[in-house]
Amino acid sequence: MTVAADQMSAALAPYLATMDAYDLGPGPVGVHRGLPSSTVSITIPAGDAFEVEWVDRSGSPTRLHGVVAGLHLDAAELRQVGCTRGVYLTLSPLGASALLGLPASALAGHAVDLADVAPALADLPERLAACRTWPQRRALVERSLLTGLSRHGEHADHRELRAALAALSGTTRVQEAARLLGYSRRRLSTAVRNEFGVTPKEYQRLVRFETARGRLAATDAGGGGRVGEIGADGLAAVAAASGFADQAHFTREWRAMAGCTPTEWLRTEGPAAQGPSPDEQPPGEDRASG
Repeated sequence: MTVAADQMSAALAPYLATMDAYDLGPGPVGVHRGLPSSTVSITIPAGDAFEVEWVDRSGSPTRLHGVVAGLHLDAAELRQVGCTRGVYLTLSPLGASALLGLPASALAGHAVDLADVAPALADLPERLAACRTWPQRRALVERSLLTGLSRHGEHADHRELRAALAALSGTTRVQEAARLLGYSRRRLSTAVRNEFGVTPKEYQRLVRFETARGRLAATDAGGGGRVGEIGADGLAAVAAASGFADQAHFTREWRAMAGCTPTEWLRTEGPAAQGPSPDEQPPGEDRASG
């Protein structure tokens, strides 16, 4: 279940993009591919820890009790053993400093433990496990974030950075975004790198990828075919609508950033592959208990 912006606290709305109840599946080990994102994500399991491993990086999996991931241009796999349910949040890039007390640049390209980033939230997995319903979990997370906002967000002035992100999201060229802002390209690059940990061009690349992901998921959900089945015409339409040169460009970029093809992702994690969300179970059941 996704919480719409108008259901969130008005104070959190500028920083909290989405809040979902998630379920990684009925098996003994739930696996999720964390795709590249222009947001800061927080995954809070209801009790059990995750193993996190970057798909195309060397190194052993890292065990985390709550996962905070900064802006990243490659994919990670999250494996949750035991209870495979919890709460998943995405913050705007400005939400890291306002809610967690550190700039998104400190998290860029990394997945770290929630307790290390925000010690005040270290007990959230345990407290979530004690809640019996999704509204209780949502209220608990919102209260915790509001406490963080009262500590970190009151003195921040993000107007210029917010304008920079809007300009980059609305254009395909960094120079055009700089012109709209009245900045030099160097000034824009310095501001974005210092605060978010990516270059302006990398941020635009992430926005384009996310646009394609949304269109791809919508096409799969509404296609009426078998799970993950989308034809060349569908891929070409997604590529054109998302700003890619052609289908081949789209597929190369998706493979480079996601570590798989678009159709492979749809078969394993697209909307048609997911089944009912944890919030669609019959009334009266605990929709996110272990």
